[in-house]
Amino acid sequence: MADTGDLLQQLRQMVAAKGAGLYGGEPITQEQHALQCAQLAEDEGAPQHLVVAALLHDIGHLLERDFEAAMDRGEDRFHENLGDTFLKQWFGPEVTEPVRLHVAAKRYLCATDPDYFAKLSPASVHTLKIQGGPMSQDEVRDFESNPSYADAVRLRIWDDKGKDPEMKTADLEHFLTHVKACAA
Repeated sequence: MADTGDLLQQLRQMVAAKGAGLYGGEPITQEQHALQCAQLAEDEGAPQHLVVAALLHDIGHLLERDFEAAMDRGEDRFHENLGDTFLKQWFGPEVTEPVRLHVAAKRYLCATDPDYFAKLSPASVHTLKIQGGPMSQDEVRDFESNPSYADAVRLRIWDDKGKDPEMKTADLEHFLTHVKACAA
């Protein structure tokens, strides 16, 4: 496992460099979205590892050089896999699996909850099409067989709610204390 201090410094640098960029067609920034998701998880009393997963679930967007342009072109750059690969240097599956599965969780919820699709933002509807649309019944069964699927669904719900330009949250340093505590 890599050095935790290095992770904290990298996260601070990524947020400083790209956190002020708009979050994929939403009326908030990348940083606001990450903080809101983590705040929602913390407010719900989620375990610390899920607060960290909520904070870092879209880190693949910060790692991706061309995120916005790729979205405009209708390309799926698989940010969930980029994030998973990056985070495995410091975290176990309790953090990385919900991150890796949060896109699949959107597809799952679209297939299993008849009211879910209507709650998606226009940007999420757009990315759903790029990411494969609702799951088939076979994909639903496969997804439900993953031990982390319930955590990924919780993360997805925070992801959908974490798009409020008026929401107040704790700052990045507050949530980095959770990152430090969970990093191996």
